[in-house]
Amino acid sequence: MDTIVALASAPGRAGVAVIRVSGDGAWRVCEQLCGAVPAERRASLRALRGFDGAEIDHALVIAFGEGASFTGEKVVEFHVHGSPAVVSAVLDHCLQAEDVRAAEPGEFTWRAYEAGRLSLTQVEGLADLLNAETDRQRQQAMRLMGGEAERKALAWREALVQALVLLEAGIDFADEELPAGMIGRAHENLSVVSRDIVAELAGRTVSERLREGFEVAIVGKVNVGKSTLLNVLAGREAAITSEHAGTTRDVIEVRMDLHGFPVTLIDTAGLRVAENPVEAIGIERGARRASEADLRVYLKDGPDDDIKPERTDDIVILSKCDFWKLPGVSGKTGDGVDALVREIGQRLGVGERHSALFSRARHFSQLERSVQNLDLACEMLAKGSYSEEVVAELAREAVSRLDMILGRIDVEDVLGGIFASFCIGK
Repeated sequence: MDTIVALASAPGRAGVAVIRVSGDGAWRVCEQLCGAVPAERRASLRALRGFDGAEIDHALVIAFGEGASFTGEKVVEFHVHGSPAVVSAVLDHCLQAEDVRAAEPGEFTWRAYEAGRLSLTQVEGLADLLNAETDRQRQQAMRLMGGEAERKALAWREALVQALVLLEAGIDFADEELPAGMIGRAHENLSVVSRDIVAELAGRTVSERLREGFEVAIVGKVNVGKSTLLNVLAGREAAITSEHAGTTRDVIEVRMDLHGFPVTLIDTAGLRVAENPVEAIGIERGARRASEADLRVYLKDGPDDDIKPERTDDIVILSKCDFWKLPGVSGKTGDGVDALVREIGQRLGVGERHSALFSRARHFSQLERSVQNLDLACEMLAKGSYSEEVVAELAREAVSRLDMILGRIDVEDVLGGIFASFCIGK
């Protein structure tokens, strides 16, 4: 393949920038810029020079041999000073070398996948890790990148293959005497895998929320302190606050890291009979978004405010507790805010313990189809009136669904979307 080059660190001014070159010509590029190639995987301080011999920069240079790099190819990294001028000059000189071109988005990771350095699920975990905004997202991405989901899928696959062996034996040697209980053992394998996948699917919602973010809606009557509380939680003036009722006319959203959870806080219009059509639209939108949120925080405008939460795990708390001299929360003084944040984190964390190892819609789609095939096969075996050929085909289809997750067959339509999500230097 072509030798490719790209900036592997974030663009813009920085103390250090990393420029990565991968391919058969990587060491030739290194020799042109700084003379001899350093010892493999040993950082060496070198002067980088242009074709005219003039110094471009001083850089740490690291060379990786074939089979020992991220991509599996020869790789050279130039750790240069992170000014745009230096980065541009080094990239220009690399691109002037013979058979060297700029990398496409995600091409380094594509080559790592092609070389067997990463599995498809590990590639997805790496993409999630690069996009992680909170510690919980980082942990989830590391589980996927570390191969936990892949190992689970491989264990399911092995069990299904064993069941297929037993079923195929009954087909291929139908006229011969076979050991008793073969079909029973195949049935057990299919049932166990189906139950395991169903348990994994049960954690889909939480897993997807961890990856994409939770929504927490602040709900209550007009002037109960919703916008003031939102501003305190956000640490900035995200919403207009006023003593006049109905200030918030639309849904206001603030993205934040809340105890490691990616959370979008939603400030909704105050609940009351609208005085005009615009306010009515705002109230209706707010009610709809609050209903769709993962968690609602209901603010009581007084000790006697009787609020019926939509769900049992929603939070109901007295607002303006500094005025009432009672336990609750106050956006004005900050009383009770830390306790409320901890409570929100605990409510979201309850579901996290039941999250799935898998995290993407394509994973869950294939798992659902696999379960459908396995359940149909088990139903046929349980009734005792079945065709071994049909049951075997259902098991094979379930295996192929797992192979789709692992990236083993017919995934060209999936690969393009996954690798396109990476930046140029990754």
